[in-house]
Amino acid sequence: MIPPSEPNRRTFLHKGCLWLAGSACIPSLARAAETGPLLRIGLVTDLHYADKDPKGTRHYRETLAKLEEAGEFFRRHQPAFVAELGDFIDAADSVETELGYLKRIQASFEKIARERHHVLGNHCVDTLTKEEFLGGVGQERSWYSFDREGVHFVVLDSCFRSDGTPYQRKNFDWKDANLPADELEWLRGDLADATGPVIVFAHQRLDRDDVHTVRNAPAARGILEQSGKVSAVFQGHSHQNDLVDLGGIHYVTLRAMVEGTGLENNGYSLLEVHKDGSLKLLPGRLQQAYEW
Repeated sequence: MIPPSEPNRRTFLHKGCLWLAGSACIPSLARAAETGPLLRIGLVTDLHYADKDPKGTRHYRETLAKLEEAGEFFRRHQPAFVAELGDFIDAADSVETELGYLKRIQASFEKIARERHHVLGNHCVDTLTKEEFLGGVGQERSWYSFDREGVHFVVLDSCFRSDGTPYQRKNFDWKDANLPADELEWLRGDLADATGPVIVFAHQRLDRDDVHTVRNAPAARGILEQSGKVSAVFQGHSHQNDLVDLGGIHYVTLRAMVEGTGLENNGYSLLEVHKDGSLKLLPGRLQQAYEW
């Protein structure tokens, strides 16, 4: 069973309206719920699946059972798609072993939803190349965008060294994560062309100044803010629940699935996008809930 969790309200309700700092009143989520959400999206991150013994707080084999529970949750709510935000697999000593991890967890992930999206994490390409990982999950690109029900979604790839070299086969320091110049230029143009509200998916964080944050995050945030279209960024990497509001954008860090033993330590979520532009993140297990 999924334990109940009360939303962490970063906004407040007054006379039936939802107020956000510096904005006008918009209809409350309670009112929006009367007609149901425009779109539901399943979210998981940092599964780190591997057939190996636990290390510290990471229980690699238990990801299979945790993903199965998340799948049951998603099947009840029927999201339009499920996105995993990186570190789908953990490191291995050989390409053959790493591909085996990928094949096993992808077989389970495919059962969850017909449409799935993968964000590249540093562990995804610890031993593999990006082409090998993407081939294993049946995805053409590591950064791209798409539209569903008038909402524009952007998938970013920050697995590049400062010199622009793509991560692969242990050729990188995980703390040296960057968005290369051509991806930033693509992002600027993509957002200029977007006609609806925008939600961004990333692995490495874009909202802080620490080892878990993309080194050129300020440049990326500037592009997101200048567009005036981005509602939220959903990210992983640091394994913790966190929310940072910067430049009118919500940066939401989701809890890692691999952390802790037992289903009681699981983490996954369902994002609801409502017609009035409001968002609601419904939690599974230890994931924090949010409403905007």
